[in-house]
Amino acid sequence: MSDTAVLLVNLGTPDAPTAPALRRYLAEFLGDRRVVDLPRILWLPILHGIILNTRPAKSAEKYATIWTPEGSPLKVHTERQAQLLGEQCAAAGIQVAWAMRYGQPSVAAVLDRLLQEGAKRIVVLPLYPQYAGSTTASVYDAVDAWRSNHPQAAGFVDIREYPDHPAYIGALAASVRERWQAEGRPDKLLMSFHGIPKRAVEKGDPYADQCKRTADALAARLDLAPDAWLYTFQSRFGRAEWLQPYTQPTLEQLAREGVGSIDVICPGFVGDCLETLEEIAMECREAFLAAGGRQFRYLPCLNERSDWIDAMATIVREHLGSGHRL
Repeated sequence: MSDTAVLLVNLGTPDAPTAPALRRYLAEFLGDRRVVDLPRILWLPILHGIILNTRPAKSAEKYATIWTPEGSPLKVHTERQAQLLGEQCAAAGIQVAWAMRYGQPSVAAVLDRLLQEGAKRIVVLPLYPQYAGSTTASVYDAVDAWRSNHPQAAGFVDIREYPDHPAYIGALAASVRERWQAEGRPDKLLMSFHGIPKRAVEKGDPYADQCKRTADALAARLDLAPDAWLYTFQSRFGRAEWLQPYTQPTLEQLAREGVGSIDVICPGFVGDCLETLEEIAMECREAFLAAGGRQFRYLPCLNERSDWIDAMATIVREHLGSGHRL
């Protein structure tokens, strides 16, 4: 049995599609300085006095539209990805675990378990292909906090980004080609990434550039003409300016300009979740069709595709070195 383990980390999810569960989840998520970098003296009264008293019920209604008998789609996909990757790693004696940055199971709790089970080296693979301070860096904040309490417990291999890794891009491209071979090509392909505040990029966050690298690489792999695709940013929060162009307004404008059919893919998400299943596949679809569009197709995330599991294994193997076979 190897003393190496792999830890997949995703953003997180509430325990249930209810207002109390969303209140707990949002308090942890929006209380993270990496997510909202406003001065605490200004932000915390807004968070606890207004947002946590109004937003949970609305968010719970949205989660209820996508909830499955097994639970939150993000949790289901993350757990399955870990299981499938674990099957690939089993021959090398490497176990694979998963955690959520916010919610359960927590990063600290899973690291405790891996330590108890004999892990001496832990590969941390955040399920965010594009690095951002509010996502990847926050994962490593949690890992580093655990490390500070267990300084000699284990060595770590940190994977921080893979925005244009050939195996990841290859899996994305294959998912698009399969849809097009089965149902035909649309007028345009739109790639929607989660947004972040513009001020974060102005402070040096590399996220916007990494999204462009992903979009360019996917378009090149699909051999798309420049006018056949575009990329946008979704999921704005608050009044500050975020990365543009924004997804829903862009879709509405395309429909008004006569684009009849569009496919939307979300390359920054490797598992379907609220932001893809409700925001894109429901809200944005409705907006595009209402603005005059004829056909809107949402292309699912990589989820449990075998080529994505293979891609994760390749990324892990490259970071472990040539001596490891997965």
